[in-house]
Amino acid sequence: MSASGAQRWLPRLRDYAGRLDEAPPVIVEGKLTRMVGLTLEAVGCEAAIGDRCVVLNRNGERVDTEVVGFAGESLFLMPTGHTRGLAPNARVIPCGGSGEIPVGPGLLGRVIDGAGNPLDGRGPLRLEERQPLAGTLVNPLDRAPIREPLDVGVRSINALLTVGRGQRIGLFAGSGVGKSVLLGMMTRYTNADIIVVGLVGERGREVKEFIDDSLGPEGLARAVIVATPADNPPLMRMHGATIATAIAEYFRDQGKHVLLLMDSLTRYAQAQREIALTIGEPPATRGYPPSVFARLPQLVERAGMGVGGHGSITAFYTVLTEGDDTNDPVADNARAILDGHIVLSRRLAERGQYPAVDIESSISRLMSVVAAPEHYALARQFRHYYSLYEQNQDLFNVGAYQAGTNPELDRAVELRQLLTAYMQQDPMQPVGSQAAIEQLGAIFRKNP
Repeated sequence: MSASGAQRWLPRLRDYAGRLDEAPPVIVEGKLTRMVGLTLEAVGCEAAIGDRCVVLNRNGERVDTEVVGFAGESLFLMPTGHTRGLAPNARVIPCGGSGEIPVGPGLLGRVIDGAGNPLDGRGPLRLEERQPLAGTLVNPLDRAPIREPLDVGVRSINALLTVGRGQRIGLFAGSGVGKSVLLGMMTRYTNADIIVVGLVGERGREVKEFIDDSLGPEGLARAVIVATPADNPPLMRMHGATIATAIAEYFRDQGKHVLLLMDSLTRYAQAQREIALTIGEPPATRGYPPSVFARLPQLVERAGMGVGGHGSITAFYTVLTEGDDTNDPVADNARAILDGHIVLSRRLAERGQYPAVDIESSISRLMSVVAAPEHYALARQFRHYYSLYEQNQDLFNVGAYQAGTNPELDRAVELRQLLTAYMQQDPMQPVGSQAAIEQLGAIFRKNP
């Protein structure tokens, strides 16, 4: 090589030598050795928890998987799709991490799955920004306090269980008591800039029904739907919840007020249970491994106020109560980590009360902070007489109570019909916060 050629190439060689530490690692392929239940076991390759691996079946088709555990030289992989055609010794190719998802305003009005792929047939997503899938830790002292009430358009919640902007509420319900109808009401009527809905592990037909009946064209225009129905693998169901939360975080960081509806937190916990039990984690409480109760707060704590009051995520998480048992492990854990809970009662639903909010069993832990003193006093008065009647209902049913015996109980009987009527609402008729408070005060003004 001539002297001039050496001078020309020497800087490039030095630059290359300086970047040797940044060279990409060598990808070592492995092979599939075992499949037990939903879990694949691979040897011969290295990858970290959360990394993606591609398994090639005998037809050359790829099966996407994610590393969920390891033991010795073996990696445990969980597929994100079907596993048809897999055979022993299939090639396993590590593909690195999947720690970020594409985000942007182009998500509005779209329906995506747990992998971020569009389901609505409206073409590819045009997104230029990235958001961490697992979120970012926020110093709790950096979060702004919750001080502003949020109008959700439901009279009983606005007046008696007032929600603060940035609060996290659990919606506890069994099957067939009006949970989906109540979610639809809040979706249509809540005062929020962006709505993010995570339909996790529910029936597939409910996705289309929710979009058409609950959202409608106007609601969908400011919403993002993440749908991972019950026939999706457990890993995809978990990704549906985390992607919905990551999208809500993105819009919150843009200064938007976001309403996050997660239906349901129970299906998210069940998906984690399936994964944990398959890779050998021992069950602890009613078949739920300890990792389930570690994952729940990690997901829920990502919602709330933004740093310095810059945007907010107000989250409603539905919690399915098996056999109407509000003390099952997931429900009990959810009550401990959420900022309040709204219980829907089958007894009230059978009585014809919709929404079937059980005001005695429900609470908003921030109502005393975000509600005006006069409003809070009216709500406590309502609860007092409503509960007093409910607790003595057996006396009235058997005719054992004599009027005039207890003035407070007489007052509860007098107000009974007004209180019951107040709790009911036509799903197609929103009732704002101010109207709900005025109607609440009118009950006691007309009956001093």
